[in-house]
Amino acid sequence: MPSLAKNKRAFFDYEILDKWEAGLVLTGPEVKSAKAGQINLKGSFVSIVNEKPLLINCHIASYKPARVIQKEYDPTHTRKLLLNKKEIKSLIGKVGQKGLTLLPLAVYTKKGLVKVEIGLGRGKRKKDKREILKKRAVDREIRRALRGKTNP
Repeated sequence: MPSLAKNKRAFFDYEILDKWEAGLVLTGPEVKSAKAGQINLKGSFVSIVNEKPLLINCHIASYKPARVIQKEYDPTHTRKLLLNKKEIKSLIGKVGQKGLTLLPLAVYTKKGLVKVEIGLGRGKRKKDKREILKKRAVDREIRRALRGKTNP
């Protein structure tokens, strides 16, 4: 599965509890633009309105050869997600709990179709984020020290 975009910030800001795969409804030029890597998940989220999951604030740049066709194109318009009813009902129940959010984690292609990986996340506290940064720094120092010893 070639990845088109990843939401690295989601993994830093949220503890991901569960994941789902959903189809993404796009127009032809949007598909071409997404497959060219012109997609950004920063600041986007998933909302369920009238039992319809929607991807909100996902930026897909306009496809340059189709600019004549797409004169009034909004790159961050709301896009529909494709899930079956059982999954949607499960998501509605889980999102109803306090402190849980639905986030897009990655966009990728599967059998020629554009798919979105959705995660159910609980926000991390500042303290938890600091601990992660400290752990990364220590691991980096250990790797650097080990590399220095093996290569004189």
